[in-house]
Amino acid sequence: MFRRISHRQWWCGTAAASLVLGVIAAGGGVATADPVVDSGQALATAVAENGSKLDRIKVGKNGQLTLFVYSASMQRVVQVPVQRPADTSQPRPTLYILDGGTRRAKTDIVEFMSDKNVNVVSPIGGENAYWTDWKSPDPALGVNKWKTFMTEELPPIVDSALGTTGVNAIAGMSRVGTAALHLAIAAPGLFRGVAAYSGCAQTSDPLGQQFVKISMDEYGKGNPENMWGASNDPAWAENDPYVQAAAFRGVELFISSGNGLPGQYDTLDGPHVDGKVDVLARQVVGGGIIEAATNYCTHRFADRLGELGIPATVSLRDSGTHSWGYWQDDLHDSWPVLAKALEI
Repeated sequence: MFRRISHRQWWCGTAAASLVLGVIAAGGGVATADPVVDSGQALATAVAENGSKLDRIKVGKNGQLTLFVYSASMQRVVQVPVQRPADTSQPRPTLYILDGGTRRAKTDIVEFMSDKNVNVVSPIGGENAYWTDWKSPDPALGVNKWKTFMTEELPPIVDSALGTTGVNAIAGMSRVGTAALHLAIAAPGLFRGVAAYSGCAQTSDPLGQQFVKISMDEYGKGNPENMWGASNDPAWAENDPYVQAAAFRGVELFISSGNGLPGQYDTLDGPHVDGKVDVLARQVVGGGIIEAATNYCTHRFADRLGELGIPATVSLRDSGTHSWGYWQDDLHDSWPVLAKALEI
């Protein structure tokens, strides 16, 4: 389906040349040159049969990249921020983190991942659409084929452009955590590890559907019936991680949630509260209610995995609302699980 150059080919060419130059420049020391960052060019290109391709690469500050990827299924260019591995002297795996822009702005992900040997790929744009394929175009959100983008279009383009090992994991928080789970079942074997922070795995039962609809009304502004159809449409169950839990066998899993009660970050000096009483009130009240719901979902999902004999690392805190301070901790806590999946 994709035309691509092998890791062996690119490594013996462009990357090897950069490595040699780096060693010479350093007087024989360890090379730190990154052939992608230094040149602003992909190591190789892959083009999907449907026309999806890498449009261009922008090199930002401190070696950060943005890939601009044309999605033929959605007929739009998607921005994909990338943080390169600490050591680029050989192919490295890839951690996809949804939704990239918000994560980078509100957590210490850039600093935390700076010494890790992994490509951190953070696509932007599918959060309001649950990172899934919608049955119909939506008046508010347009054409959404995010599952196709994340499972068929983007990974081979990333692999060729960055020279990865082809080993992937995926993570997300809140409704994006739900999306990370359903993307893993949508493409068995593509993501060897999944971390879902305060996500709700149940999406097809009445409570789960209501959670999706409330989320859509509050943030996404789209019509859920354009996503997976009417409430009795089989697509709801097909995309439900709880219903499809058997698909997680062999996947490294980390799932977490607080219980909705105020915790260490629910204070005026907490992350992103900035001393504002109204912000804290929304976090404690609204964030408490939402986190209590995700806590119920996470317990249910953990129980279901247990019934099926599927191991998972489950972090159920005795406090904490639906907010960024806890998700940053979750990212740190999930790293050993993700690293195992990524084979690093």
